[in-house]
Amino acid sequence: MGQVGWKGLCLSLFDYKTEKYVVAKNKKVGLLYRLVQLIILAYLVIWVFVIKKGYQDVDTSLQSAVVTKVKGVAFTNSSELGERLWDVADYVIPSQGENVFFVITNLIVTPNQRQKTCAEREDIPDGMCSNDSDCHPGETVTAGHGEGLEWPGPEEPFLKKAEDFTIYIKNFVRFPKFNFSRNNVMNIKKKSFLKSCRFDPKNPYCPIFHLGSIIRWAGSTFHEIALEGGVIGIHIEWNCDLDKAASECKPHYSFSRLDNKLSKSVSSGFNFRFARYYRDKDGVEFRTLMKAYGIRFDVIVNGKAGKFNIIPTVINVGSGLALMGVAAFICDLVLIYLLKKSGFYRNKKYEEVRGHEDNIPELGLSEHSELGEGLPDQPDEPEALHRNSSLKGNHCMCPQLLEPSR
Repeated sequence: MGQVGWKGLCLSLFDYKTEKYVVAKNKKVGLLYRLVQLIILAYLVIWVFVIKKGYQDVDTSLQSAVVTKVKGVAFTNSSELGERLWDVADYVIPSQGENVFFVITNLIVTPNQRQKTCAEREDIPDGMCSNDSDCHPGETVTAGHGEGLEWPGPEEPFLKKAEDFTIYIKNFVRFPKFNFSRNNVMNIKKKSFLKSCRFDPKNPYCPIFHLGSIIRWAGSTFHEIALEGGVIGIHIEWNCDLDKAASECKPHYSFSRLDNKLSKSVSSGFNFRFARYYRDKDGVEFRTLMKAYGIRFDVIVNGKAGKFNIIPTVINVGSGLALMGVAAFICDLVLIYLLKKSGFYRNKKYEEVRGHEDNIPELGLSEHSELGEGLPDQPDEPEALHRNSSLKGNHCMCPQLLEPSR
């Protein structure tokens, strides 16, 4: 490449190139173009900015702490345990304060169990011994439990009063990105408020929940879940718009049955066994085995907080402007491929421009080259003037204005 070529290349870096626009006088395509633009604009305004709040910076790293307390007493009178008054220490397992706790509603009691040698049941694998070599001393049998009886379950819940128990749930949340903290208890100084209030959808700032109401809100009945047990989720959702007042950041509660209540298999419900040990006057240990059915409560906390930030706002606005190009792309496809006069519009949109060397033969200049004559600066003949009047600049042909046939 010569010096002139390098100079032209360097100068071309400072050229400004602009697009050529073709105005198509077609009402159908014009209507389609505005309709697509309107749909994109509605999506940006309604969905991105109003519903999803695309102008906000969002913090989903919620930090949460849950404190729970159950209150209520129940009186029972059974042949196994006699008359007994049950309080929180008896029917809540594990101890209070966790976001997962269990309330006993039904109980099967096997009193006065003592350890002794006994035969295994015949239907237990590896439970039958034909001789001494089949059974080794000190080794347990897989799935074995010794000779025993099948205890039928009661037809009524053992702790009927559990339906009237109350659950106190206090939830603290913090969004570290914005250093914003909140809790679900109304900031009042009256101590009597917590003693008298009960949660309902109209009173979301009362953290005292009626156990029977939670079960109904979860879509179940106390009698059904109390007999065989179950798992209920207490969901607390925090969606905080920090562009508003802090008092507008409120918890939203929902309740659901987490175990498969429709399944009637051996694994349905929720229960476990525990024992209490004693010694008789001779010092021999015995125990009372209890199979407890009840309700496991899982307190599940989720949430997010949002606050205005210029960076996501600019990003979403820029994405919206770029998305507007979809309208032009769709209309171009319709205009140059789907319409009846698509060939005419295609020729107008994509104009072919020939180079300097390609234009010389068309202008009849090859004859002058063969004769060694240069181009006339000022042609004398009127015909030549008319022929060369279409030349402009570097011998480029000016395109004629074409209109589609009516």
